[in-house]
Amino acid sequence: MVRSGRFVRGNGSKLMRRQFAREGFLRRLARRPRLYVAVALPLAIPFILASVTNNAAISQPASTVVSRAAMIFTPLRYAELTAPAAAALPEHSVVLTLEEGDTLDSVMTAGGLGRTDAATLNNEFGKTVDLRRLRPGHLLRFHYDAFGAVDSVEMKVNGWGEIDAVRDGAAFAITPRPAQQTEIDTTVSAEIDSSLYEALRGAGETPQLVQELVDVFQWDIDFFALQKGDSFSLVVKKKFAGPDVTGYGPIVAARFTHNGQTFEAFRCEADGRPGYYARNGSPLRKQFLRAPLQFSRITSKFSVSRFHPLLHYFRPHHGVDYGAPVGTPVMTTADGVVATTAYNRGEGNFVRIRHTSRIETSYLHLSRFAKGIKPGRRVTQGEVIGYVGMTGLATGPHLDYRVSDNGTWLDPLKLKSITPDPLRGAALAGFRNSVAGFGPKLAEPAQQLAAFAAKRRALF
Repeated sequence: MVRSGRFVRGNGSKLMRRQFAREGFLRRLARRPRLYVAVALPLAIPFILASVTNNAAISQPASTVVSRAAMIFTPLRYAELTAPAAAALPEHSVVLTLEEGDTLDSVMTAGGLGRTDAATLNNEFGKTVDLRRLRPGHLLRFHYDAFGAVDSVEMKVNGWGEIDAVRDGAAFAITPRPAQQTEIDTTVSAEIDSSLYEALRGAGETPQLVQELVDVFQWDIDFFALQKGDSFSLVVKKKFAGPDVTGYGPIVAARFTHNGQTFEAFRCEADGRPGYYARNGSPLRKQFLRAPLQFSRITSKFSVSRFHPLLHYFRPHHGVDYGAPVGTPVMTTADGVVATTAYNRGEGNFVRIRHTSRIETSYLHLSRFAKGIKPGRRVTQGEVIGYVGMTGLATGPHLDYRVSDNGTWLDPLKLKSITPDPLRGAALAGFRNSVAGFGPKLAEPAQQLAAFAAKRRALF
């Protein structure tokens, strides 16, 4: 019972509490219906489905139930099943690459040819290209007929062209297709970050072009002292066989900025001898090269008092040491005549070359002499006369290069070179016309050659 707003224990108190509980539940349900639907719905679904299934079963004809039972228990007769006929394969092609360790015969066999056919094509292709000089990267395309047999083979020889072989009965009809050979004046530009080699590689060129560029500026630029930020631009005749680059012709114009100073070079033939000249017609070629090695490092400079690493006391060092691997070619820095080739305990194997009545150069600690180098032999600037070694008193492989003037030792790094005569007359006029044509190209960005190169065949 309820008195003064309070429950009073009595007979009706339990009924009242139940009534209030139901009303409270309904009020909570009204306030939060989603919660109770989420709880109740999963519990109700099985009962709903069971009810629907029972009703469907009651209304289903009896004949349908029997038919299903018969279908379930009827055994399958596998002997009566027939396999579908194999569909004929469409004509298709497979392209294989000649890789390291492969032979042409092994790739043809892998492509599906029998040994007899592979040997036949190997012999026929060898009549067109030198199989001993094949390198990884060449492509072979095998075409298969509807029966899976090889009916043609095409070989893409990089830098040469293609060879087609089409089956003709039991033999093959061979058709060589050499690519068109072209030369295109190409501008190459780059800035040096770590080395000249990496700069040219980043521009998409090969080490061959590195050597050519060094040869152009070898009298004026110390390539052992290149710095980050140095830059260059050059125009070179690039050789193509179809779309493939096969090499380079000569550099016809070049510009190199090193340590804030810019050098230019333009190719010209004077008196039948090609050379490089500055814009005003003066030759770049000097009497002496800057160094007798390429791509090495200076390990010790000219000094009047140097601590000898083996003798352990101070003594003059009359040359410049260039550290390089054993076997690195050593070049004479100027035209001259071989005066001495000999061995002694201190200098090891050495060559001495007389250039004038006063000037001589010496090359010490060689591993061996170049073929034909002996006293009396005339040599020209840049000719290989020996190879780096560590004979004599040496702690490691290097070349000790020395220059003397009438018996007085000179610092090779401070040697003042003598320049040949400049161009004159008609030669100078023709040279200036050439400079006018190539000069603007040096300021152009590197060219894209896709428009000049022939398109590859769709098969490759």
